Amino acid sequence: MSRDFRLDRVPVDVLAYELAEERASALGRMGRALEAALARLREFDAVHPREGAAASTQQKRRLLVREAGHALWMFVVQREASGLRNNRLLMRDYNVPGEVQHCMGPLLASSGQAKA
Repeated sequence: MSRDFRLDRVPVDVLAYELAEERASALGRMGRALEAALARLREFDAVHPREGAAASTQQKRRLLVREAGHALWMFVVQREASGLRNNRLLMRDYNVPGEVQHCMGPLLASSGQAKA
């Protein structure tokens, strides 16, 4: 029998442990999603100069900023659900641009997107 499973453990303790484990796992997923969204935005900026950019390029960049803002929002919500409330360090550690911070929130379906 595994040492992790003991018959004398209180069921609520087991549940609390599993919930903490899931919160930590979700926090990691949200952090990686934010990192990926910020990387896509930085890669786009490295390839496309902002001065004199075509309207389609500007639109693509706005979408990347909104996606990063959504990923940031998801991560902040998960952090706060885990009891981590100091987001100033998060913004510094992940080097989140101000424009991404300003559009932090859920993604809203635009008129061109199909609604679920």
